Amino acid sequence: MPAYKYEALADSGRQNNGLIEADNPRAARAAVRALGLTPLSIEQVQQHGAQEGSRFVRRVFNATALAVWTRQLAGLVGSGLPIERALTALADESEDGRQRELVSQLKAEVNAGSTFARALATAPREFDEVYRAVVAAGEQSGALGRVLERLADDLEERQDLKAKLLGAIAYPAIVSLISVCIVIFLMTYVVPQIATVFTSSKRALPTLTVVMLALSDFVRTWGWAMLGGLTVAAVLLRQSLKAPAFRRRFDAGVLGVPLLGRLARGYNAARFAGTLAMLAGAGVPILKALQAAAETLSNHAMRADALDALVQVREGAPLGSALAGKKRFPGILAMFARLGEQTGELPEMLGRAARQLGTEVQRRSMAAATLLEPLLIVAMGAVVLLIVLAVMLPIIQLNTWVK
Repeated sequence: MPAYKYEALADSGRQNNGLIEADNPRAARAAVRALGLTPLSIEQVQQHGAQEGSRFVRRVFNATALAVWTRQLAGLVGSGLPIERALTALADESEDGRQRELVSQLKAEVNAGSTFARALATAPREFDEVYRAVVAAGEQSGALGRVLERLADDLEERQDLKAKLLGAIAYPAIVSLISVCIVIFLMTYVVPQIATVFTSSKRALPTLTVVMLALSDFVRTWGWAMLGGLTVAAVLLRQSLKAPAFRRRFDAGVLGVPLLGRLARGYNAARFAGTLAMLAGAGVPILKALQAAAETLSNHAMRADALDALVQVREGAPLGSALAGKKRFPGILAMFARLGEQTGELPEMLGRAARQLGTEVQRRSMAAATLLEPLLIVAMGAVVLLIVLAVMLPIIQLNTWVK
């Protein structure tokens, strides 16, 4: 049953806004009148699945909001509340209009007879395939509340890992950006201003000053052209990455970069293991769990390996053996998968592998950030020192000539 957003007037003259479910707009108006209100406008809540074609529509749930919402829903369902009543409570308590509309849409689908997982499929941009698969497994097993709690834990752990990685690279990135801006300012404005004082003397300038003036002229002459070239190259790269074959080769090359490659491999493996552990623990069949977990990998070369492992498992190979043959995945993942299959505790072992891989990624990223910070400061100081020397040497030379 669709949901409608209404604006209406009460007998006191106060304007009321809200959501109501009805078969059609006429029935929605009648329902509003039944509440003792005079309807001013009735508008059907937009189906969020229809927004998939637009790249510029902001998502209702960001990663943090989705984890919080899932935790709230898990608490309500776990306390014994039916899913439709839990959704009603979340819609009533929501302070965000778009979020309230989305939850009302989900409630309308559930009231119409759909399962909760099928209702979530009407908004695929908000709830990805992994989310829907976990919810479907929870409904089938009759333990939806416990499964939602596990899903909320996974979302929070994933967000925590991403936040720590971003925090580790934020300071070096900011220092690098500021350093580049300062050097460009010095080369394009300060150095040319001072150079005019010395070039009129008709005397030979120090080699460092000559080199710095040449670099300054080059940046001022070709700077915009270089910036345009970099922009065009970035656009072309982005378009090329849409081709699956090129994307796989590019991502495979990223894995070969000394530091970045190890971080990318560890992060993707941790996410793959964590998702697979959650799905397997929720009762999702291993083949479907492998398919969904592979789709969460941002590195397409590792995704191709995961899908190839899926083919081997479908043909009868153990999961540990299938992953052991994929050298892009860390060996610890295959080891824990093999132990899980031998002990019958595959979800627990995969979860342990995900935690160890996530911890290792955090340790390496923090160590790299700690090392990069002083190196960037020293490099920035060295560049500024060279520019200052290029300016000061002619002054010292000029004083020598005067004497």
